[in-house]
Amino acid sequence: MPEGPSLVILKNAVQMFKGQKVIAVSGNTSIDKDAIRDLEVIDFKTWGKHFLICFKNFTVRIHLLMFGSYAINERKGRPERLSLQFANGELNFYTCSVQVIEEPLNEVYDWAADVLNDNWDAKAARKKLKAQPGTLVCDALLDQNIFAGVGNIIKNEVLFRIKVSPLTTIGDLPPRKLTEMIHEARNYSFDFLEWKKAFELKKHWLVYTKKICARDKTAIIKKHLGKTNRRSFYCPVCQIKYECIKISQ
Repeated sequence: MPEGPSLVILKNAVQMFKGQKVIAVSGNTSIDKDAIRDLEVIDFKTWGKHFLICFKNFTVRIHLLMFGSYAINERKGRPERLSLQFANGELNFYTCSVQVIEEPLNEVYDWAADVLNDNWDAKAARKKLKAQPGTLVCDALLDQNIFAGVGNIIKNEVLFRIKVSPLTTIGDLPPRKLTEMIHEARNYSFDFLEWKKAFELKKHWLVYTKKICARDKTAIIKKHLGKTNRRSFYCPVCQIKYECIKISQ
């Protein structure tokens, strides 16, 4: 599943279509394609893993799901979910969800929850996390209402950076570690963005898909964990599972 930084790269790559009129629409999406034809693209935005094509009175939301992809000024030889033709090129989406949003985007999206947005609010993220002490950190980092844009790669690498086991709950996490997790979720997302643009993301992975810990050479554990049941890679030695001691009355 493409993570938030990949959508930001897409947004930057399609700026040549901003202000352009859609001259043809095709694809096997069920939305009303005729409603898009001859309209001008006002803007492109992202929120987490959502790519937003903004028109005057509505927005087309693209979610690339687990295996979605896109192509700019070329086609992939298979049916497009949505294809937008412009005088200066074309934008094609494959194996994705396409929906129309009629409400103002500021009423739909909490921009302060997007880790790559200028309006990101770390204090708000902390408040949301404190309200769910029983949640595993591996699930919390994938909660798009808290960390919009964070995906499984970022989740694993953040927890490795801060030396926390994915089996730790939010309530058991020391305050300083909670602060580190919030900070690194945003910090690593920007690192991801720069590495992805440079086509060198994988070489910077320290734990994701790895077999041996880069720090202490211990075998990495790979398990599907939490309510999200996504793959977790972690070192049983340097990534600590924090547990608060409960004192009985």
